[in-house]
Amino acid sequence: QVQLVESGGGLVQPGGSLRLSCAASGSIFRLNAMGWYRQAPGRERELVARVTGGGTTNYVDSVKGRFTISRDNAKNTVYLQMNSLKPEDTAVYYCNADLSTSYYSRPLNYWGQGTQVTVSS
Repeated sequence: QVQLVESGGGLVQPGGSLRLSCAASGSIFRLNAMGWYRQAPGRERELVARVTGGGTTNYVDSVKGRFTISRDNAKNTVYLQMNSLKPEDTAVYYCNADLSTSYYSRPLNYWGQGTQVTVSS
């Protein structure tokens, strides 16, 4: 069984920073791409940032220059450093991972439970 456990959300003032973490645990053979999505009330879930197994990153335009995604393969953990936060960044942030649990199994997609980020004065 695979689990993705997020941490680091909270309430921050505009212009502030937060760092989200997501640790994958369980029966993991190969961890491929990992990413962060977010969903604000009344809006669809959107990709915020993604990092491949090889370290290639991509970001949604609205966070470029402010957010940085990184991963620690030894810890099966992905991070999202969020700087210069804006009220429009308020959302539930979800961790996502594409991984396989054995040599013979094809990669599947897993989600964390979500962590709330609120940017408000």
